[in-house]
Amino acid sequence: MSLQNNPVVWFEIPAVDIARAKRFYEAAFGVELTLSEMGPAKMASFPMQQGSAGAAGALVCGEGYTPSLDGIRAYLHVADIDAVLAKVNENGGQTLLTKTSIGQHGSIAHFCDTEENRVSLHEAPRN
Repeated sequence: MSLQNNPVVWFEIPAVDIARAKRFYEAAFGVELTLSEMGPAKMASFPMQQGSAGAAGALVCGEGYTPSLDGIRAYLHVADIDAVLAKVNENGGQTLLTKTSIGQHGSIAHFCDTEENRVSLHEAPRN
């Protein structure tokens, strides 16, 4: 296998209540998620642009999707971690790790969403 691009192409965040999870992510990140169904699974997809850098993904409610604070971590890129964490906390989430420097690579933070998933944030270094 030859990886010529970033290796992550899709992410899925488990949800128990797709409507609640959709409201939370829309409020915390200021985006509109699109509802759909794939077989028995319900999904709320994040906005994406074909041909752009970065991975697309969705919230997923269905068999085999169990929210957890343990497991794979998806890092969502944001312009201002502190502003997003404020919205996370205002909308039913909880900060687990406040903004933390990772040196020349910027900063990260972790939060617990309304479905009890650990999700991470990344902010690019400021010049």
